[in-house]
Amino acid sequence: MAVKVRIPTPLRKLTKEKDIVELNGAANIGDLIESLEKNYPGIKDRLVDEKGEVRRFINVFINDEDIRFLENKKTSLKDGDEVSIVPAIAGG
Repeated sequence: MAVKVRIPTPLRKLTKEKDIVELNGAANIGDLIESLEKNYPGIKDRLVDEKGEVRRFINVFINDEDIRFLENKKTSLKDGDEVSIVPAIAGG
């Protein structure tokens, strides 16, 4: 089961400058984050807080659906899904 993950520019130094990485075997977003960490050490700390929850300023989408409106880290993945990691932009 392959899932494509879109990596935002600020995190690409951790993925050897890749903007899209493909991962296999992740059943849900939590598994995906662990798999990202295994393949790209240091990325997990940028995505989750000390409690293991996705950071407030990081938005994660599966096929354009925000995981906050689904099941957060328990949101299931299926073959061919596309996950986008989008840092929130503050301003005013």
